[in-house]
Amino acid sequence: MRVLVVEDEPHIAAAVERGLRAEGFAVDIAHDGERGLFLARYGDYAAIILDLMLPGRNGYDVCRTLRTEDVTTPVLILTAKDGEYDEADALDLGADDYLTKPFTFVVLLARVRALLRRTAPQRPAVLRAGDLWLDPGAHRCGRGDATLDLTPREFGLLEYLLGHPDTVVSKAELLHHVWDAGFEGDPNIVEVYVGYLRRKIDTPYDRNAIETVRGVGYRLDGRGG
Repeated sequence: MRVLVVEDEPHIAAAVERGLRAEGFAVDIAHDGERGLFLARYGDYAAIILDLMLPGRNGYDVCRTLRTEDVTTPVLILTAKDGEYDEADALDLGADDYLTKPFTFVVLLARVRALLRRTAPQRPAVLRAGDLWLDPGAHRCGRGDATLDLTPREFGLLEYLLGHPDTVVSKAELLHHVWDAGFEGDPNIVEVYVGYLRRKIDTPYDRNAIETVRGVGYRLDGRGG
């Protein structure tokens, strides 16, 4: 899942980015309101973490503009403004949650996950393909009763594939949703991580859940291989 963080304090933005990446999220950063609004309009984000006091265009205006333009991505306000009227104004303008600074990353992460659960009721709590399963909320996955130990990137890759079973997804699509929108490295990194993932979810169980569609991309067998 991809999250947009709009925060002008570099150390806070960097800390939130590191924490979210460690949990398997892809993260884009904007340090001012204009850039944040542009990315929020045209990017494919699961959630937006938005500061209120931003250069160029404040968070209130960014949130109001998004809702006026029918952008429904859930917004979590993250701000030092802790007055009850500030919170009420932000929620009235279309924000979905409000967290004041200073904050702990544990609480921020819990708020983000709760936001994703509330705004995606159509998505099953646990993704399954045969006996292969992944619980995004608990950040756990496995085959049958066996729990699998995946890195955050492997987890994000499997989550995306399980969310699109029996569908061919391209390297470019996986790079966009699991890596960074501005990723400029070797796209063959996808092949490397698919290999890592296969060695954990398929090889020990004599399965073939992830199929290579030569010249196109990858497909996860909805029956789990």
